[in-house]
Amino acid sequence: MSFDPSTPVAQTHDAHRARQRRDRARAIGLSVLVVVGLVGFGSYLAPTESEASEQKRAAPAADGKAPSDGQTPADGQIEGLRTWDAKQLTRDHVTGPVAYPMKPPVGGDHNPVWMNCDGAVYKAAIPDVNAVHALEHGSVWVTYTDKAPAADVAKLAERVGRTPYSMMSPYEGQAGTIMLSAWANQVTVDGADDPRVDRFLSKFVQGPQTPEPGAPCTGGLGAQ
Repeated sequence: MSFDPSTPVAQTHDAHRARQRRDRARAIGLSVLVVVGLVGFGSYLAPTESEASEQKRAAPAADGKAPSDGQTPADGQIEGLRTWDAKQLTRDHVTGPVAYPMKPPVGGDHNPVWMNCDGAVYKAAIPDVNAVHALEHGSVWVTYTDKAPAADVAKLAERVGRTPYSMMSPYEGQAGTIMLSAWANQVTVDGADDPRVDRFLSKFVQGPQTPEPGAPCTGGLGAQ
């Protein structure tokens, strides 16, 4: 019986090549599965992040406030409103003049007699010391210079005339053409139709800033 030494070697080589092919096939299969898995996960993640972004943009603010429109800040304050520390505004009754640090004044010592402020429209300037006493009672004081258009003055007079605890008078020397003052609060407006006029009146007529809420606006000093 003859023996062919090449036969086992060929079979061994064939078996080795078969194993290599199977190993490569497995490796390629695993690689495909990994790639498919990563693509699938990325496809799932992308919409989820997009939806989260959309929901964040669409959701209201945590405090429920709408974005500011530029006229009234999101905190509810009136744009351009100036305020003073009410604790620093003295409230003594004096019979002489008072040098107020702001024009028109928004508080401080004042005359014992208040200015009538039950929708009073004064055609001439009124004394600061009496007007400040009216502010202490919770009134709003509308003032204007000679630069204010006549139409605006007429509209403001009509608005004040139907608003208890308000008064109106000309005031030369103030910074703005039309201004509204309450105790410790003041704003300059652009005209009678400026929405801040109604906002200021609604907020400060007998508002929380009033040192003496419920005090009268009649029975004081009237037109000169």
